[in-house]
Amino acid sequence: MKILNANPPYNLFGIENPDYKKAKVAVLPIPYDAATTYRGGARDGPHAIIDASRNIELFSEELGGDASTIGIYTLDEMMPDLSGPEGMANQIQKEVSILLDDGKVPLLLGGDHSIAIGSVRAVAKKHKDFTVLHFDAHSDSRVEYMNSKYCHACIMARAREVCDSCYSIGVRSTDEDGFKRCKDSTIYRKDMYKMGIDGVVKDLLKKTKGRVYITIDVDVLDPSEMPSTGTPEPDGLSFYELKSILKGVLEKRELIGMDISELSPIGDIVAPNYLVAKLLYLSLGFAFLNKK
Repeated sequence: MKILNANPPYNLFGIENPDYKKAKVAVLPIPYDAATTYRGGARDGPHAIIDASRNIELFSEELGGDASTIGIYTLDEMMPDLSGPEGMANQIQKEVSILLDDGKVPLLLGGDHSIAIGSVRAVAKKHKDFTVLHFDAHSDSRVEYMNSKYCHACIMARAREVCDSCYSIGVRSTDEDGFKRCKDSTIYRKDMYKMGIDGVVKDLLKKTKGRVYITIDVDVLDPSEMPSTGTPEPDGLSFYELKSILKGVLEKRELIGMDISELSPIGDIVAPNYLVAKLLYLSLGFAFLNKK
């Protein structure tokens, strides 16, 4: 017997009877934050995102449709590898490779941003020609940090080892070495004011290849809208700016993978959790419903 007025199922967007075989997108929650360097708590991010997402209205007037109809299947949470960040990256690479071999678009819910390392490596083995678009307050370009090459501050150094087309957007904090090495592949926040949203989108469409992998650290957003993160930086993007840039890119490019990370929920302050869920919902809609 099914209970009347039951809560939506516990999966991303509360989808009834999801079918893995028919799904376009496979969601992999990864409650792992052992590679953080400031405030922890990102291990609680996947649960908070999924819980908030179950309250989203599945029809969107902005999309003119229901993004869940593309087929979205949420997998069980991935167990952390306690051997360390390198072991975790290797395990994530194996898991994402399986999803790619099954013809799915992987969507990873972190956890700290180190989850992106294994995912990008898996995508690089599957697709030889793609661009990594990195939305973050920090350049994350350190070759090594705190005796680890797999720290969340090193993800773009690792990504550039396997992908020759990587661009960071919204950065407003970087080390000197990273600034020298990566300034030509970074759109700094200070420059975005002059470029405007349309200018940023135009620049990215000029630089990116036909396929894109999106990696988002939620601290790219301003702390006034996203206080729930371990390494907040002032003067961030608004939800509208981030959503609009993603829209401009995803409607013109093929999304082959995505991750979002560093949401560290704060007690009963649920608005940031819902913001992330809504951003993911719209992003999938931009990628698969509104192609032009």
